[in-house]
Amino acid sequence: MRRIAREEIVSKVAQAAVEACRGLPQEVVKALAQALEKEPSPLGRKTLSLLLENASLAHKLGLPLCQDTGIVVALVELGEEVVVEGLYEAINEGVAQGYEEGYLRKSVADPITRKNTGTNTPAVIHLEVVPGQRLRITLMPKGCGSENMSALRMLPPAAGLEGVKKFVLETVAKAGPNPCPPLIVGVGLGGTFEKAAYLAKKALLRPVGRSSSRPEVALLEKEWLSEINALGIGPLGFGGATTALAVHVETFPTHIASLPVAVNLQCHAARVKTVEF
Repeated sequence: MRRIAREEIVSKVAQAAVEACRGLPQEVVKALAQALEKEPSPLGRKTLSLLLENASLAHKLGLPLCQDTGIVVALVELGEEVVVEGLYEAINEGVAQGYEEGYLRKSVADPITRKNTGTNTPAVIHLEVVPGQRLRITLMPKGCGSENMSALRMLPPAAGLEGVKKFVLETVAKAGPNPCPPLIVGVGLGGTFEKAAYLAKKALLRPVGRSSSRPEVALLEKEWLSEINALGIGPLGFGGATTALAVHVETFPTHIASLPVAVNLQCHAARVKTVEF
């Protein structure tokens, strides 16, 4: 068995929380640059240029990409041969430390009293047990503008893939400029009510533009991306052909009488940072 010190987790999570809020993954920067080359709308091109400039300045100056530094979603892959004492507590301590030392806005509040917790914790932690001796923690600071525009629907199986596509397009169209496009559209298809929502969230962690390993799902991603961009919402809602950078679909077997679909939207500031131990 491999033991990982709690202090090491706190330190690395704190650093990752700060870095996630200050820099875009390179594949997102690349996708924005490619969208700029193809965007036919003058205002759309101007907007994409400003988004790229913002990302560059945030990285260079050590400033947050966005004033909304989000609620932290953490996907934890814990090896079966790893022992960690107080894993959740260590992650939350790391997040709190990072947000304090990085001068990041603390946005987490009690849902009843609306009182701010003052630490941007607790994080929303999803744990998956995997083979081996590794611990991998992926942080995604999730902004409210995009999260609030996400949706879930329990479709009847008779709705089929056309019904799923209709719901995905309706969700993006209804969201309009609110989630700060260009978006990454995460779609969870199958499982149960809560599984579909988790799949949609997990889909956002896939590197931007990396197609599903299932050929039939990859075709759906390509088709739905084309139809979403045909909506004309454009960068930040100012019109154009770049409403989304990618559509990522994750699937799971479901009951014969059910067809759960969740759509989780991610804004252009698609912040993700992974640490491994």
